[in-house]
Amino acid sequence: MKKNLTIKGMSCQNCVNHVQKALSNVIGVTGARVDLSDGTAEVDGTADLADLIKAVADEGYEARIVA
Repeated sequence: MKKNLTIKGMSCQNCVNHVQKALSNVIGVTGARVDLSDGTAEVDGTADLADLIKAVADEGYEARIVA
């Protein structure tokens, strides 16, 4: 199942790497792609949205579900 998030606070490729690693480490994630120019992330798998948002917040960024 795909989940789309908006990510706020990213300013460089290093930020993208931190967010992508954080999302990839959440239990149930089978893939994560983060786009700096759009400020978005697409996550595949069965991970809970709250866990994804928390993982991003723990890295110092803000994530919200795309409605």
